[in-house]
Amino acid sequence: MEASAGGRQSARCSCGGPAVTFVRYSGAHLCADCFRRFVEARVRREFYAQAPLKGGGRIAVALSGGKDSLCALTLLVKLVGARRDVELLAITVDEGIAGYRPPSLAAAEGVCRRLGVEHRVVDLRGQVEVSVDEIAARDLAKAPCSYCGVLRRRALNAEARAWGADFLATGHNLDDLAQTVLMSFVRGDLNKLARLAPHSDPKPGLVRRVLPLRWVPEKEVFLYAMLEGLPIASEQCPHMGRAARGPIKEMLMALEDAQPGTRHAILRTHERLRGALEALVGEGAPPLAACPRCGEPSLSGVCQACLLVDEAASSAPGPVRAA
Repeated sequence: MEASAGGRQSARCSCGGPAVTFVRYSGAHLCADCFRRFVEARVRREFYAQAPLKGGGRIAVALSGGKDSLCALTLLVKLVGARRDVELLAITVDEGIAGYRPPSLAAAEGVCRRLGVEHRVVDLRGQVEVSVDEIAARDLAKAPCSYCGVLRRRALNAEARAWGADFLATGHNLDDLAQTVLMSFVRGDLNKLARLAPHSDPKPGLVRRVLPLRWVPEKEVFLYAMLEGLPIASEQCPHMGRAARGPIKEMLMALEDAQPGTRHAILRTHERLRGALEALVGEGAPPLAACPRCGEPSLSGVCQACLLVDEAASSAPGPVRAA
């Protein structure tokens, strides 16, 4: 593990305090205070590189209630919470997943109260007349995550845009992004690779995505959440076992264990290729236009979210498959 609580009892931080973690890819033992500063410095540097905020602005935060999004919100409050020219709004999408969403929604509401951040909840079923549990119960070729991700992103973008957000921050960490890059290469999905957030240029109808945690590994996010006293959900989405990224995640963990720094290398390689990918995919690509049905941005007429809703609605009901 590149960062884990505990380790050798005799390990000391460079400041002399007792170490709470060993960061394997850098070779550093860190105490609790130095670890917090270690994480916060990277987040500060990355956030302001993606969202300069020289004249202030509005930042919407996608808040699922999991450790990553709660850490992202907490860190953004530390960074910009005292600025009078910056507003924060937390947005949670309730996908209708029994046993999973209620506890994380309660965690999101509690942290927002503690931080003094306005919190809005978007009911997905009220928008598309179907919940993710109902989608999972239908006889569909795709895993429920394929529908959930697209519909949740559409709901977040619509709510953030309606509020007038300049940026939409998400809690994606280094592991998430390295997995996405690797999975896109495996699938040969150049469009995905070219469109991967963070977004440097505004696009019609799309609130610019910023990823303040993108250089922070998942286990460091977990430790930061523990040190900050944030709630860490024990519940897992019952449909996640059917997600396509499972094998990619396992493979990447094995590569990182064998060669620390693999995740950083994957993300840096993508960054170096981004310009070429954008030029390649952009040649002859149609401009974004409003979906004729929901009004959200789309590259080809009716957007993917609306098409997925149609697909789910037209499929025969079936038994809920185990994760």
